[in-house]
Amino acid sequence: MFKKILIANRGEIALRILRACRELNIKTVTIHSEADESAMHVKMADESICVGPPPAQSSYLNIPAIITTATLTNVDAIHPGYGFLSENQRFAEIIEEHQIKFIGPQSQHIKMMGNKIEAKKIMSENNIPTVPGLNDLSDKNKIDSFIEKVGLPLIVKAASGGGGKGMRVISEKKEIIKSIESAKIESKKSFNDDTVYLEKYLINPKHIEIQILADSYKNVISLGERDCSIQRKHQKLIEESPSTILLEKNRNAISNLCTNAVRSIGYEGVGTLEFLFQDNKFYFMEMNTRLQVEHPVTEMVTDIDLVKQQILSASGEKLTIKQEDVKIKGHAIECRINAEDPISFIPSPGKITQYHQPGGLGVRVDSAVYQGYIVPSHYDSMIGKLITYADTRTECLAKMRRALEEYVIMGINTNLQLHQKILKSDEFIEGKYDINYMTKFD
Repeated sequence: MFKKILIANRGEIALRILRACRELNIKTVTIHSEADESAMHVKMADESICVGPPPAQSSYLNIPAIITTATLTNVDAIHPGYGFLSENQRFAEIIEEHQIKFIGPQSQHIKMMGNKIEAKKIMSENNIPTVPGLNDLSDKNKIDSFIEKVGLPLIVKAASGGGGKGMRVISEKKEIIKSIESAKIESKKSFNDDTVYLEKYLINPKHIEIQILADSYKNVISLGERDCSIQRKHQKLIEESPSTILLEKNRNAISNLCTNAVRSIGYEGVGTLEFLFQDNKFYFMEMNTRLQVEHPVTEMVTDIDLVKQQILSASGEKLTIKQEDVKIKGHAIECRINAEDPISFIPSPGKITQYHQPGGLGVRVDSAVYQGYIVPSHYDSMIGKLITYADTRTECLAKMRRALEEYVIMGINTNLQLHQKILKSDEFIEGKYDINYMTKFD
């Protein structure tokens, strides 16, 4: 087992990892920028080192400073959390070169799944259905043939990255060349890679993802699905597990395909395979080779600590949980709490003057903010996650509505009221929403 882990992240996820380490009797080192000197993850760690000024590029993305910190503090492993460097192939390679364990997949698997074209190819070879697509966009005749075959609308996607960058929906044939060029420019700027490809655009799909857990001995299990269809501009807002529309036979079939595919490449750690689900069919989109923001809903319905399992697998331990041990019980919902205007969605950094978080049976808050805390303007606007759990979805919704009413965050704008509005809508109550739900708020 590791003796000391460096947590290369901030905010609620740094705190989440820190707590798992403490329960496993592992010492922690956190990093922070000058803007985060008073952050909770700094206060609670055994050691904390400042790695640079407020901008992420100079601190949380500063690989030399992080590696220097890891060396100076003599850590055994580095946990990247999510975002920042969690899916950076070169970061994982450098850690490996320094004989420090990267708590995540091997760098080759980050590279493999980081390219969506390559990921789709691997999944297709493992009998996982994918969205019909075209990778070679250099020949206009091939593009025309593809349109003739699948029809409009289409979507241009960046081969690297995510978060909606380098994506364009094409409704008319005349828009294709302009949209491809525009997506290439944005992709180059965002990911330093202008490779883009075309896919058939599904009109009203659900966004369903499958959580997997693997050790280094090719033992792989699936921990069910999450419905992540409530999202704005490809950024998720609400997630729930299990999905309201998946039958058990659908879940078992896609889970078996996912575990077989992950096993075939020798993947290790946690990972999430993301799908569009329409007309009772799955279409693979991409694989995230890290811990997801929404991992708590899976933890609640399986009673499995994903962060601890991730650390144990990285330390070389075999999975002690077998597929037959995994039981999906009850229902969980997560609302992402963002420091932003609920109407304009403009970020709202500043000082939290009053803070009271909800509690009670089945209510979980993953957050690192507190009364008097100053939300910096340099990072993502998410300041916490509110998760509720109950035996049924109806009870879970009731708990979430009550918890949202009880949550007090003053001094900054938040999206608490937006969540209340969504949870009272007929589409959400009936579970009939799809990925286009949030367009009504734009």
